[in-house]
Amino acid sequence: MSDLFDGRFALERRLIDGVAINFRHGGDGPPLLLLHGFPQSHVLWHRIAAQLASRFTLVMPDLRGYGDSARPGSGPDHAAYSKRALARDVGGLMRSLGFESFLVCGHDRGGRVAHRLALDAPQMVRQMVLLDISPTRTMYERTNMQFASLYYHWFFLIQPEPLPERLIGADPVFYLHKKIGGFGSQRLDIFDPRALAEYERCFTLPGAVHSMCEDYRASASIDLEHDRADAAQKIACPLHVLWGERGVVHRLFTPISDWQEKCSLPVTGRPLPSGHYIAEECPDILADELRTFFTV
Repeated sequence: MSDLFDGRFALERRLIDGVAINFRHGGDGPPLLLLHGFPQSHVLWHRIAAQLASRFTLVMPDLRGYGDSARPGSGPDHAAYSKRALARDVGGLMRSLGFESFLVCGHDRGGRVAHRLALDAPQMVRQMVLLDISPTRTMYERTNMQFASLYYHWFFLIQPEPLPERLIGADPVFYLHKKIGGFGSQRLDIFDPRALAEYERCFTLPGAVHSMCEDYRASASIDLEHDRADAAQKIACPLHVLWGERGVVHRLFTPISDWQEKCSLPVTGRPLPSGHYIAEECPDILADELRTFFTV
């Protein structure tokens, strides 16, 4: 996939506490960790990476269970795919690169990993941007018929193994296209064909669907336990939230006030003219937002 990144970013794979993490990195300036979401990989950032490389040193990993990163086995408590486990992966990766503190931008599931990282290792996160999410616990506790219909995958993917794995596995590319063609976008042509091919390749790797289901099972169980235990703890760093005005989060939630409940500092943000996949639908606007907000 070097053509998508113009050969400007090194591709590596490192063991972080025994888990192999695949990632790209490059650029110049303060370190910026970019975390993708479901059902994608670090390729999500290909349209903004070059724009940011002159201002930031970018680190773009595939989350555990996604892309070409490892897919560890998981037990009944789904702890191996908890956001705490994924946050330890990316925090450990940044330390391995010599970065003890850094900026973070997370989209979708990556935003939930960023949230947990900011709670578990606040000394590491200088500033944070979250894309098209409200807090996990908030979204589950406000579930109604409309949300359950529009975000049906939150409830489908958490069903006990092997139901969703077997059903998706019957035609994984069909499911992938239906999923990413929705989310407020309603079409696949927002994606570069090379990026779409990469998402298809990774989604059909052995164990990929199972690990993604485990991510969602963790969110509906152990992640909520962690969130409830930390209910009084606030995000201590400056936070900026962006969301697509054609997406479900915009229709059903109030991202700034939702996140303000979780933060000790004032939260800023706004909707952008996109659906869910902000980095691929309006990359220039997103790059401007990141350059403006990240001042460290």
